[in-house]
Amino acid sequence: MLGVVLAAATTAAVALPAQNVFASFKQGQSGPEVAAIQEQLLMEGYDIGIPDGVYGARTVAAVKKYQASMGLAADGVIGNFTYKKLMGREMPTHRTLNTNRGYGSSYGYGSSTARELISTAYDYVGVPYVFGGTTPWGFDCSGYTQYVFRQMGIEIPRTADAQYYAFPKVSSSELEPGDLVFFETYEPGPSHCGIYIGNGQMLQAGSSTGVTVSNVFSGYWGARYIGAARVL
Repeated sequence: MLGVVLAAATTAAVALPAQNVFASFKQGQSGPEVAAIQEQLLMEGYDIGIPDGVYGARTVAAVKKYQASMGLAADGVIGNFTYKKLMGREMPTHRTLNTNRGYGSSYGYGSSTARELISTAYDYVGVPYVFGGTTPWGFDCSGYTQYVFRQMGIEIPRTADAQYYAFPKVSSSELEPGDLVFFETYEPGPSHCGIYIGNGQMLQAGSSTGVTVSNVFSGYWGARYIGAARVL
């Protein structure tokens, strides 16, 4: 009888779509409450990009700047004191967070992860190209893609060719934001890569441009495009 009760309790716990947690706002969370915080930061003059409701790296940076200006601990997490200062009201004691992924590929990542990934990738536009570079002091193409995915807690291989062969391939008609796109440049096979951001564009670390937005299917890159792979 006890086993039946425990099994039923376990089944019920798995079926719950959400849970109540003590409120705090930090990187990796998403929802309308995050969007409201982003909109307030934007009104205060802080660069958060688009208020998309995803607590990404740019939002963290804006929160840290705001906290520093207010004399608060600049940790990038919105706790009670930061919330009251910024929003002008008490922070909710509890709130509901969705705990189901419920969508996405077999890797378990969903579209909100892709949005945050791209937001993070944009943070490094303008970083110079450095051969062998793997940090914001300077990136090469695959050092950049690896670094951006790592900020999301996702490990991918170091080199462009290894990244190409590590993940399932997708056709150009099936491309989604967050996919890796690959090109044949100085040697046969995949030797350059970028992160697809939609509308035929990618973020990539080019040897003559540093990290920039480029068109995947026209010009220099269009002539060298060889395929794409899906990580998320």
